[in-house]
Amino acid sequence: QVQLVESGGGLVQAGGSLRLSCAASKSAFSPNSMDWYRQAPGKQREFVAAITSGGSTNYADSVKGRFTISRDTAKNTVYLQMNSLKPEDTAVYYCNAHYMLIDYWGQGTQVTVSS
Repeated sequence: QVQLVESGGGLVQAGGSLRLSCAASKSAFSPNSMDWYRQAPGKQREFVAAITSGGSTNYADSVKGRFTISRDTAKNTVYLQMNSLKPEDTAVYYCNAHYMLIDYWGQGTQVTVSS
């Protein structure tokens, strides 16, 4: 069982920045990737960014050049640095630990970007 706890969400004006954190409980096995997803009201959950066990990163087109995913393996923590935020980035952001046969999710953290 892996537990994920997100933090760092809040209210920010358009153009501002936030850094989300996802602290993972220690696991005997490293996940294939650690991902960030988001879900806006009335919309499906969508992929935002991922970092693989090898350190490769991948981003949704909508956040490329603005968001950066990183990790601190010593702290079992993954970060999402979000810059140049837009109102359309408003959503609940979820951390995901992706293993071959199972995914674990955090409880989510709200990000609200005002115009």
